[in-house]
Amino acid sequence: MAQDTLTGSRIRERRVARRMKQADLARQAGISASYLNLIEHNRRRIGGKLLVDIAEILGVEPSALTEGAGAAMIATLREAAIAVPQAAAELDRVDEFAGRFPGWAQLLADGRTRIAALERMVETLNDRLTHDPHLAASLHEMLSTVTAIRSTATILTEPGEVEPEWQKRFLRNIFEDSGRLAETSRALVTFLEADGETVTETGTPQEEMDNALEAEGHHVPDLEQGGSVAQALDRIGQGLSTAGRSLLRQFLNRYAADAAALPADRLADAVTRLGPDPAALAQALGTDPALVMRRLAALPEDLLPEPVGLVICDPSGVLSYRKPLPEFALPRIGAACPLWPLYRALNRPMVIIAQAIAQAGRPGEGVRAEALAVPRGPIAVNADPQYDAHMLLRALPRDQRPQEVQPVGVTCRICPRKACPVRREPSVVAGID
Repeated sequence: MAQDTLTGSRIRERRVARRMKQADLARQAGISASYLNLIEHNRRRIGGKLLVDIAEILGVEPSALTEGAGAAMIATLREAAIAVPQAAAELDRVDEFAGRFPGWAQLLADGRTRIAALERMVETLNDRLTHDPHLAASLHEMLSTVTAIRSTATILTEPGEVEPEWQKRFLRNIFEDSGRLAETSRALVTFLEADGETVTETGTPQEEMDNALEAEGHHVPDLEQGGSVAQALDRIGQGLSTAGRSLLRQFLNRYAADAAALPADRLADAVTRLGPDPAALAQALGTDPALVMRRLAALPEDLLPEPVGLVICDPSGVLSYRKPLPEFALPRIGAACPLWPLYRALNRPMVIIAQAIAQAGRPGEGVRAEALAVPRGPIAVNADPQYDAHMLLRALPRDQRPQEVQPVGVTCRICPRKACPVRREPSVVAGID
């Protein structure tokens, strides 16, 4: 039902909410009760001065009666319904529901938004707890210290006398070990209670590089103008560990080569004509689609008609580069969902695999993924090539979403889908059919 045909329903809901009788509203508006009854049952259209007068009597803006719930709320309600298909919610009546019960509709929409935010938090915490090196080192230190204290205490409690000199040594060891345990525990609590920025600073070398590139918007002006990689590394890589700087140097070396092979202004002109379609751009520019994908990810936002994301994995399947897209969550560390087209591309190198995908719990946030695996380094005689796979991500417009959208996850640990043929490990969240 169109929103403009629900004006009468909204008038009725507002009147009932104010505990006002139909006859009283009709009298104040200067119309008959029977005519107002036809309006409230959407049998007569209303507009102009009468609409303004009724809105003033009910204490609302006229737009609240004519427009009803905003487009964002309607979209959120649709996503909530799609996320729980077994509920069989009446999607064709979502406009009517939001118009007649705006309070309940807003409550459901806010709940859906909060659930999505909590899911993202679980994804981040899972990555952190599963892979964080600082956490692993702290737990190892605590277990080693507890084991040492227990071993010393066992010796002291065994039958027989312990010489005073050895007894003093054992007691001193327990004292020193307990002090170290207390210090490690305090450091671990501080680490777990730290804000996101502090935690990020203690991450892996891969995270260090990702955060440094995120701060730059994945665009390095120095190298776009033919600048020195060493100078760009000194500017971007401040505060990074030796391993983090090494990863960043490798990335910047490839960035500089990409910028020389396909200048940003040349690519931007082609994007204006063809959009961010890697296959079409590669054909028009006579270049490698994987190069086009990397260069699209490096373009400033003002040169792109729509945001793009990019992930690259090495031959082992571990993500080596991440440029996130809001509609698609990426694991911060390690490999991702095996159902991503990124991994299918490794099985079909040099073929662009295009597919619409949506992550579990985010059915309304589908993306178009285009994946391609290309050889790493030059082709050698009698040597099997190793492949890096690229996957470009673009948001799917709601009005252009295809019928077939492949459900995927982020990682197995936080994927709620039960029937998955490629699951590597059990999920920590409740499953869905």
